[in-house]
Amino acid sequence: MRQVVFRRSEWAAAGATTLLLIFSFPNFELYYLAWIALVPLLVAIARRPSPRSAFILGWAAGSVFFYVSCYWLTYSMIHYGGLPTLLAYVLLIPGALVVGVFPGLFALLFALAIQKWGHIALLLAPVFWTALEFIRLSVTGQLWNAIGYSQAYNPFLIQAANWGGVYAVSFLIVSINSAVALLTIKRTRWTIAAALSLAALVGLALLLSPHAASTRPTPDELAVNVVAIQPNVPMTMVKTPAELKELLERHLLLSTKGLQSLPDDKLPRLVIWPESPMNFTYGSTRAFQELVADFTKRNHTSLLFNSLEAAPANGSFNSALLVNEEGHLISQYDKIRLMPFGEYVPLPQWLPGASLITGIVGDFTPGGNYTLMPFGEGRAGVFICIESAYPWIARTMANEGADVLINISNDGYLGPTAVMRQHLANAVFRAVENGRPLLRVTNTGLSAFISADGVLQQQTGGFEVDVRNWSVNRSTVITTFYTRYGDLFVYLCTAITFLIVSAIFFGRVNHR
Repeated sequence: MRQVVFRRSEWAAAGATTLLLIFSFPNFELYYLAWIALVPLLVAIARRPSPRSAFILGWAAGSVFFYVSCYWLTYSMIHYGGLPTLLAYVLLIPGALVVGVFPGLFALLFALAIQKWGHIALLLAPVFWTALEFIRLSVTGQLWNAIGYSQAYNPFLIQAANWGGVYAVSFLIVSINSAVALLTIKRTRWTIAAALSLAALVGLALLLSPHAASTRPTPDELAVNVVAIQPNVPMTMVKTPAELKELLERHLLLSTKGLQSLPDDKLPRLVIWPESPMNFTYGSTRAFQELVADFTKRNHTSLLFNSLEAAPANGSFNSALLVNEEGHLISQYDKIRLMPFGEYVPLPQWLPGASLITGIVGDFTPGGNYTLMPFGEGRAGVFICIESAYPWIARTMANEGADVLINISNDGYLGPTAVMRQHLANAVFRAVENGRPLLRVTNTGLSAFISADGVLQQQTGGFEVDVRNWSVNRSTVITTFYTRYGDLFVYLCTAITFLIVSAIFFGRVNHR
């Protein structure tokens, strides 16, 4: 590392890429900057393809990007954990450095490819980037702020997700970055032709992607009237009997208000309560069971709500429960993907301090079944909070027959920060990937009806009490390529990346 010498222009290029990426995401949302954000870094590496310096530049750019765009992780540490502000921001550094390794590896591979094949290797950048986003999810368990998510609020630009998931959108973005970088580095007849051809293919993919899903008419139109409530339960609630009573009454009052606004059309009705810190315990609280049964029977509605339920070995599930209009519990989904350091501690119990941390944040048991719930004449796939960030959960539910997706969530612990728009972006992609409408019902916002093509409707504000009435209709069944075949596209990118790495490695060995 001591032998690596950087030029000011290279640090400036890495800094420019970092800033452009940051401004591409919420809360800045200058989404169009993502299409050129990597150009400065790509050009700097292509001009001096030193693998060591490339890795450091990419690592630095990635680490700073993740640190700044995910600053909201400090909110709960400061406001609920009682940590000094400075210490909270210091504790965020190690995580950013770990995640930043993957853009560093991208830059390293890119430099090696440039060394071997010259500037035309710029065209390999989208393959490398897409593969490393997938590897990041596989290794770290998170894909937050993958570059494709920057386009979430522009439906036309994200339709490629229906055949390749968020990875396909990332691929298209980096492809344009590569084309621009190639034209910046070297303008010959061949490079101009290559860059324009790549840009044309991206444009063609954007135009054709909306037509990639297969549809077939269905004789029965699915129609359900939905009441979604956003109760804005405070995170500082002590949970005294008086507070719990008031908050339960708030849920019931908002639900009744929403039901009274529904048309009298005899369609099935569903009230959805979000995930919230109230932690109803339906299975062990007789009084709450009776209250829910009375509410559903009296209002001729089903009720979907979040509950703390018993798990084997004295454990606890974070569950979504459905009680029908006759007052009977008919379905339960137990959250499969838990929040690390929120619902479990990803540390071995023998590690010093692990048991103490578990006592602070809780220790839930993950569920194991992708349970589908009745939804009128169809079925709904319900997933909880951060599960919207894991594409395979919604995809599995859609593949098993879910007609609609429902995400109940609570971002309240992270405050009025960019996480609200960033989390909503994940849900938008799950709708487009699977060609299903998605109902996002949250405690503190942002709640919204997301159409199958990713259009947001009736979005609520943040940290406001609100009610939404939605009518869910469906006259066609949509099966997307992504729902049927999953991450086939990113598997292909990853396989190509490993083949290229092998070619580079063996080429260098043979050269020696």
